[in-house]
Formats: sequence, C-alpha cells, structure tokens
Amino acid sequence: MTDASSSRVAVVGGGPAGLMAAEQLCRAGVAVDLYDAMGSVGRKFLLAGKGGLNLTHSEGFADFVGRYGASATRVGAWLREFDAEALRDWARGLGVETFVGSSGRVFPSDLKAAPLLRRWVRRLHADGVRFHMQHRWSGWRDDGTLRFATADGERTVAPAATVLALGGGSWPQLGSDGAWMDVLAAAGVATTPLEAANCGFERAWSEHLASRFGGAPLKAVVAHWQDADGRPRQRQGECVISGYGLEGSLLYAIGPALRRQIRERGEAALQLDLAPGYSVDVLAARLAAPRGRHSLGDWLRRRAGLDAAKCALVFEVADKAVLADAARLAALVKALPLTFSAPRPVAEAISTAGGVTLAALDESLMLIDRPGVFCAGEMLDWEAPTGGYLLTACFASGRQAGLGAVAWLKFASAAGRE
Repeated sequence: MTDASSSRVAVVGGGPAGLMAAEQLCRAGVAVDLYDAMGSVGRKFLLAGKGGLNLTHSEGFADFVGRYGASATRVGAWLREFDAEALRDWARGLGVETFVGSSGRVFPSDLKAAPLLRRWVRRLHADGVRFHMQHRWSGWRDDGTLRFATADGERTVAPAATVLALGGGSWPQLGSDGAWMDVLAAAGVATTPLEAANCGFERAWSEHLASRFGGAPLKAVVAHWQDADGRPRQRQGECVISGYGLEGSLLYAIGPALRRQIRERGEAALQLDLAPGYSVDVLAARLAAPRGRHSLGDWLRRRAGLDAAKCALVFEVADKAVLADAARLAALVKALPLTFSAPRPVAEAISTAGGVTLAALDESLMLIDRPGVFCAGEMLDWEAPTGGYLLTACFASGRQAGLGAVAWLKFASAAGRE
C-alpha cells in the first residue's frame, strides 16, 4: 500500500539534522512526516550528552569555519546562516541556557542532552510533525515513491518532497549504520566511501606498554607532522595511550592528515614533543647533569618533567645508545617518532568522513539529479574535529535542507499553476 500525499514532506532520520529540517518545514506551514529506523529519535545525540553535550564552540567565525578543512567553503555557507551564537539562541528558545567552558566549548547549563531533546520533540509534536518509528528506509521504487521496511512489512510513501538525514556509519547500534550508501549508489548518487573520523589510530606496542599504560593520558604534548604539500605542521593537545595505539582529541584533530598518509604510503608518521616547555638545547643540558643514584626514569621526571607514561614511551622507542647520550635523548624527547598502521574501525569512531559528495548537491542541499530530494547532516561528505563543530554543522545543514525544501515546494507549486 502506498501512502500518497501531494502536500506532506518526508524527513528520513531523527537526529539533529532531520529534526531541524522538520522544524523549518513546520515553521513554513508544511506538513511533515518524520521516519526513523529506531524506536525513538536522537539516539546518538543522547550518547553525546553522556559527556556533557558539547553543543558548539565560542571561537571566532573564521577559526570556527576553518575546522572543516577541505569543506570549509560549503559548510561555511550553512554556518553564515546559522552559526554558534544562533544555535545557542535556538537552545534558549527551548528553555535551555548554555555556558562557555574554560576551553571555549559550549554546553547546556545542566550538561545534559535529554531535557533539550524532550522539549524539542514535544514542540515538534505540538507543531504537527507526525513521527513514524521503526521505519527503515530502503530506497525508492521505480515510480519514485519511498520504501520503508517495518515490522508489518514494506510500506511505501509518496511525499511532495524528501529530506534524507540518515547519519554516518559510526555507532551503528544507535541507528546510523551507513546502509544507505549502497541504496544511494544504486540510484546513481555520487558518494565517497565512509571512513572513521575522530577515532584512534593503531600502533603495535610492546606487551609491557600496552598492559601497564593502556588508558594513561599524555597531557601537554605537541604533535608535528607534514601536510599534503609537505609543509611542517604542529598542534598542541592531549591524547591517551590505548592498548591498540593512541586516541584522544589531539589524534582526532589531525586524523584527516594521518588517514591521507595511510592511504598514500601504507602508514602514518608523526613526532610527539613530550616536553614542550624546554628547547632541545636546554633539555640536553639538564639531562647531561650528573645523575648520581637516580634511575633514568626518575631523572627524566625531575629534569624533563616527564610522567611515567611519557617515560614509558621514551623507553619503548629508544635504544641503549640513545638512552646513554643526553643530547640524543633530549632530541628524542622533543621529537618522539611514532608510526600508525590504520585508523580504528568505522563502527567505533565518534563520526565518519565520506558520504554524499557535496558536488552532487546544489546550494540548498538538493540532489542535482533527483529534484525534490535533499540531504543533510553527517551523511554528507564533510568532517570536523570534536569540540562542538560536528553538532553545529549537523544543525546548520538540517536547517539549510529544510529551507531548501520549502523553497522547492513553492517553486514546484508555482510551476504547476502555469
């Protein structure tokens, strides 16, 4: 059975992008049906809230947009219409106040996602959005109607327009499993493969390091690497030793460069400065002082400021000759070489890169080759580090797609009257 409607719009996906698209359509007086494969909306949004719900970031607009790398121009266009301050105002409209943390990140005052989501969904219900849970989108029929797999069998829907906000491929147990990639590819939509983003990277540690220091933080380190043009780059931050390699915000921020190296060379390389407070010459002089009865580990702690985890990394990499030479040891501490063989699997990443290519979409996020179908959120081929940038762009793209659908409906209606 096909549910036909010449006036209702289908939004497929109940994450921030889909809910925001539905909101824009409702505000314009358009009737909306929202479909989601899970039993409730916002599953991944709620997971983000377990860490305090980093909603957005307070840094200046130019720096903010720069976080989107190669996609900064397209994503910046969405953010000019709905930036971090607009997102905070929107949350305030739901009765949720926000604050700027010491790192510049923005959080709800109660550090929770559930109250915001409940208020939002309640408002959408009141505005007339019809929610259809446990409806898994499986593509289009030959006549263009949408297909949904449900517990009662296949259901087809013929909406006036469609907004797809299907998420990426990370945390598939929460609904965004990337299964739509094959569906869109079969329909001729241009996509790039999904890759793990904001994830850890694999390196084979010794059993001693992995077992003794797995989970240990590495604070106040500086990563050095080369960009695609061979230019030296550096970034200070924090990461964590894992049994499989390294993870944490510093790795997330430089992840695109590391993935590129792995694709091109089979491995990625960087150097970690474990003692950024000292120049290499000063550090060499400090380490060359008579050590007396101090162990080398204790000496590195006293003279270089290294904690046990940083010392363990030095011992993991250095040979006896380096450990016995203060100048060479200082150089190693300032540029500890590490190589990585692979990013962690997509399923355990915080987010994914890849998806529907931005070139396949017009400025309103409508598929160029499929008029009336819009895409938004993490299913698009853009990425950003953690820090509020992911959620902000999801909200902004959902808004863009929702407004685009409103404009397209008006255009289609006008064309039909001529």
